[in-house]
Amino acid sequence: MELGISTFAELTPDPSTGKTLSPAQRMKNLMEEIQLADQVGLDIYAIGEHHRPDFVVSSPATVLAAAAVTTKNIKLSSAVTVLGSEDPIRVFQQFAHVDLLSEGRAEIMAGRGSFIESFPLFGQDLNDYDVIFAEKLDLLLQVNKSEQISWRGKFRPAIANRGVYPRPFQAEIPVWLAVGGTPQSVIRAAEKGLPLALAIIGGSPARFTYFTDLYRQTWAKAGRKPEDIQIAVHSHGFIGTDSQQAADDFYGPYSLVMTQLGKERGWPPMNRGQYDAMRSKEGSLVLGDPQEVIDKILTQQEMMGLTRYLLHLSVGTMPHDKLMKAIELYGNVVAPAVRKALGQ
Repeated sequence: MELGISTFAELTPDPSTGKTLSPAQRMKNLMEEIQLADQVGLDIYAIGEHHRPDFVVSSPATVLAAAAVTTKNIKLSSAVTVLGSEDPIRVFQQFAHVDLLSEGRAEIMAGRGSFIESFPLFGQDLNDYDVIFAEKLDLLLQVNKSEQISWRGKFRPAIANRGVYPRPFQAEIPVWLAVGGTPQSVIRAAEKGLPLALAIIGGSPARFTYFTDLYRQTWAKAGRKPEDIQIAVHSHGFIGTDSQQAADDFYGPYSLVMTQLGKERGWPPMNRGQYDAMRSKEGSLVLGDPQEVIDKILTQQEMMGLTRYLLHLSVGTMPHDKLMKAIELYGNVVAPAVRKALGQ
């Protein structure tokens, strides 16, 4: 199982100081975080795409290209590319550049997107949310396989036998399909033979076995080999040397962001009781000291047969030194223990 980090590169106030970093400083910190993740031996770093003031990255490929030249081994992915509001040809070209700069470490995690700000920004109709994604996914997969393409669809001008350049370092850029909990999206991934990435940001991880079981069943019906299945989980969390201190440190930034998102989406405000329940063995937060995090990752791996795990560090603004310490603990303590337990 691969172990890595995902981030939205938050640009929110630090509750302990009330201050918000400048975008330039947050980007500098992000580069240091990716470099450290590479140095401590983590397998992948994935960055989200947003078009709002509380997250700094609107173009993951640009940031990943910068990281490509300062890292050596770590894979570099979006998390996610909001494909419905993007041009698949440009997405492929941008990630081909990342792949060339990194000598074969680029990946694309494509999704419909749980944040929808990009659709009105780029003139897309939200009524076409699913069908436009399906069409653009097909185009992305076609250009990933073929240098010369001819294509016609509803939401983009036709392409008549044109070459698309540059080609990536890899024969094909790995494309994962990110899913938030929609059965049809799970079925789509399996039918197309794409790796599945599940976001678990609430509730019990045990209930997500429905989706992994559905994925495997659909995969088998499509006549695919079970050994080719790849499933990832992405969870919110944090690691500290002391469990209670880690929980206390993470609560302020986490509750600030989740309460704000709750106002937008109709959720109740985050409270400490709810947060502590999410920290429990059955909860969605992967949070605490290294052993607690190890145990939760291994439990989810056994439960769902994971081939990749992404810890989302962090949800709200944590002090940079504490975030760097969490990455150190993840790479130097958690990852080796998980790999040993899995016989890797």
